[in-house]
Amino acid sequence: MFDIIPTAEPFFLPGNKTGILLIHGFTGTPKEVRLMGEALNEKGYTCLGIRLSGHATDPDDMRRSRWTDWTASVEDGFHLLRGVTDRVYLAGLSMGGVLSLLMSTRLAVAGVIAISTPYQLPRDYPLWMLRLYGKFVRYTPKSNETPGASWFDKASYANHVSYPQNPLISVVQLKLLINEMKTALPEVRKPILLIHSKDDNYVLPKNAENVFAGLVNVSDKTKLYVTGSGHVVTSDAARHQVFEAAAEFISKVESRFES
Repeated sequence: MFDIIPTAEPFFLPGNKTGILLIHGFTGTPKEVRLMGEALNEKGYTCLGIRLSGHATDPDDMRRSRWTDWTASVEDGFHLLRGVTDRVYLAGLSMGGVLSLLMSTRLAVAGVIAISTPYQLPRDYPLWMLRLYGKFVRYTPKSNETPGASWFDKASYANHVSYPQNPLISVVQLKLLINEMKTALPEVRKPILLIHSKDDNYVLPKNAENVFAGLVNVSDKTKLYVTGSGHVVTSDAARHQVFEAAAEFISKVESRFES
């Protein structure tokens, strides 16, 4: 067991009886959704930012995790939050968005906010190839660009905490998880807000179009594009627009329970 990286710990922000479960991304930490949690908590909501299995510690820890461990982390967080609230919304960034959409078909959630959500891997190699490479290569670069180059808010990037490389065996698990989400999309029936940056060069905006098209049985689905941020829009320059859109979405859905 590894120690959690300082500032990357899970967080709980108590508020009213409406809960928001915030889920970070692949190789990321709760820190990348903490500002969103704080903004929603200021609106009165109870917010819990979970740490997915194998994250925010050491990359070797992540290599031992499977996609089912990540879904279990979400399930545990849901039940913890549901114990002190009447309703729970899932809000996930990147892989957290994949988990939010998938787990909305397994848990009694009120709605989902899926942010920068991939429909496929940026470099979408077949599973057999990833598994083969994973026997010989432990880690791969996240992208070909200089780290932080796609961030608009350089000060926020300087405070960002994540693993510097992708454990290749974990990329296999991410692809399996995305495949599970794709299969589950027709089963999603809860209100959905999709948020994506048009300037996301890592998970391209077309991913949001594909996810949106797959939500064939969702009557209340909204797609919002922002600009001036890279992939981690919950920390980058357009974050306040994201936070306001999320708060408006939750308020809209909550009004149905109050009427």
